[in-house]
Amino acid sequence: MTGQGGQTTRYRTLGRTGIRVSPYALGTLMFATSIGNPDPDDSIRVIHKALDAGINLVDTADSYGDSEEIVGKALKGRRDGVVLATKFSRAMGDDPNRQGASRRWIMTAVEASLRRLQTDHIDVYQIHRLDPTTDIEETLSALSDLIHSGKVRAIGSSTTPASDIVEAQWVAERRGLERFRTEQPPYSILNRAIEREVLPVTQRYGMGTLVWGPLAQGLLTGRVRKGEHNDLRRAGLLRHLNDERRLDAVEALIPLAQEAGLSMTHLAMAFAIAHPGVTSALLGPRTLEQLDDLLAGIDVTLTDDILDRIDEIVPPGTDVGTLDQAYLPPPIQRSELRRRPVNERAAT
Repeated sequence: MTGQGGQTTRYRTLGRTGIRVSPYALGTLMFATSIGNPDPDDSIRVIHKALDAGINLVDTADSYGDSEEIVGKALKGRRDGVVLATKFSRAMGDDPNRQGASRRWIMTAVEASLRRLQTDHIDVYQIHRLDPTTDIEETLSALSDLIHSGKVRAIGSSTTPASDIVEAQWVAERRGLERFRTEQPPYSILNRAIEREVLPVTQRYGMGTLVWGPLAQGLLTGRVRKGEHNDLRRAGLLRHLNDERRLDAVEALIPLAQEAGLSMTHLAMAFAIAHPGVTSALLGPRTLEQLDDLLAGIDVTLTDDILDRIDEIVPPGTDVGTLDQAYLPPPIQRSELRRRPVNERAAT
């Protein structure tokens, strides 16, 4: 990756798509004026600086407030040099049909995203969360038509269990449909569960993996410490910031980073892209200052010794506590899916 400052980092192939992407990608949730940076012009400056530094993958979603509109404005005149990814399926209003992964909604959602992004195609179109009410064949069929029409270049999934990734691959093969080429799961030093099944499965199927949450929603910045009550913890917006198990792990990681001469953010980001199954890690800056800090560690490579010591603190394939945005399958969320009706229980 070569930016204006002369930094050089190797681009990586996004699975077997042939698309080359930077190991750091730009996530744009925090550019939504209702969620993160209230100044769209400032967000556009952040996007431009990321592109100037060599980041060429920009990821957004239709449910990120006005993020798609801001990204669309920022990419005017620069669209050809960007791998543009967005997502669909989360609710876009009270209408029950303005969400999910039905053909009806996909065809509507993609046109709306294209308008907001001011482009005629999306490079990677991802299902934000699985829709258990829709047959995966219905979803893949609609997405295949979008690829054949030229509106979408590749399709992907996000925060998907390994078994569902495999099912989608099998359905695509049996029905002659386009298959998911990417997966976007959470991954950080504190959340390593995808190493157990998801990453081996994506590697087996040649899928690109774009991981989100490499800073564990702020915990791996070092700003949240055990026994301290700063603004982030007092706000109480994220339960995991008060999870003692996660805080204990952070306290063990801080001296490791210090010994290595690294900031916590640089240690965390370098860890996220060190796994051979990870293509890119999504940065989530809100300001230029935050982006500058992340870019300063773009060439950091962790030694085997440091990775071994991280393994001792958080064993491979395990999570320490739970992310607030962790995926919960419908039977876990909805009690009616894990309880027989009363009349059936009485008959047994």
